[in-house]
Amino acid sequence: MEFLTFSGVGAIGTLVHYLILFITVEFFFFNPVVSSFFGFVSGAVVNYYLNYYFTFKSKKNHKEAISKFFLVAGVGLVLNTLIMVLLTTVLDQNYLLAQLLATALTLAWNFTVNRLWTFRGGKYVS
Repeated sequence: MEFLTFSGVGAIGTLVHYLILFITVEFFFFNPVVSSFFGFVSGAVVNYYLNYYFTFKSKKNHKEAISKFFLVAGVGLVLNTLIMVLLTTVLDQNYLLAQLLATALTLAWNFTVNRLWTFRGGKYVS
């Protein structure tokens, strides 16, 4: 059940990510890799708060949880960026298809590490 909630929350964060990616590429002509970076960070902020309160119902101090969450997200961001560069720049693939693959490849990493490390245990102190 936790994974389903995590996936639902992730879908909301992913929607934020993709909206920023699409709008900045199509209307402001940003580079897709740069747009993906900004979208990823924005989606990660949404994901943090939704996962903290809904998915894992964490009682960890926000200072500890948020630092761990963004460390995990940072690794995800590196994976996302490398995949986007490889597919859009090196292999000249469509940026939306590249982003779909990048998203799929970071899901398992993010869930596993956040469940086992970021939000596990702790006393509630906001």
